Amino acid sequence: MTGIATGLSPSAQSSLQTMPSTIALFSSSRRHGNTGQLMDRIASELNIEVVDLAAQRMSPYDYDHLNRDDDFEPLMQRVLAHDQIIFASPIYWYAVSPAMKVFLDRISDFLELPDLLPEGRRLRGKKAYVVCTSASDEPAVEFIGAFRETFSYLGMQFGGVVHVNCRDGYAPAGHDPAAATFTALVRQGGRAAG
Repeated sequence: MTGIATGLSPSAQSSLQTMPSTIALFSSSRRHGNTGQLMDRIASELNIEVVDLAAQRMSPYDYDHLNRDDDFEPLMQRVLAHDQIIFASPIYWYAVSPAMKVFLDRISDFLELPDLLPEGRRLRGKKAYVVCTSASDEPAVEFIGAFRETFSYLGMQFGGVVHVNCRDGYAPAGHDPAAATFTALVRQGGRAAG
């Protein structure tokens, strides 16, 4: 056997597999609102970076691509350096928040511009997750459907979703168990923790 001696049995060593590299993209009108608190709880457990899309300088999609000097391309390069991407947004009228919509629309730049196309293809095979909150017991079918279709189109794998009902605000005692279950799923790379 080669490698570093750890003093652990082979089964214990295999359980120490590192989590796939993960980044979270967050968008909400309130950074520390319900979705922000849920995402921060998850991020603290996973020890991952959370990018607040509202703090980025990103213009809406432009058919003429005259907006290439904003923050989108450098941000996308950071995202592409990870194996897993968490998309976090409250559910606003069955849809994502505005900054998340701009980010998703701008992915088209990486599918249309010849110099970015090879980079855009790197989305294929990446694992994508959704973190969301609303005032309902379940996430809107339309909301999750839009993500599923987007991930499928991009060749990404849908790893899972966590949704909590925040009708009465974010309540750690009631919502942290859902965050913990989701965290375990992300650690396992989308495979159900056993």
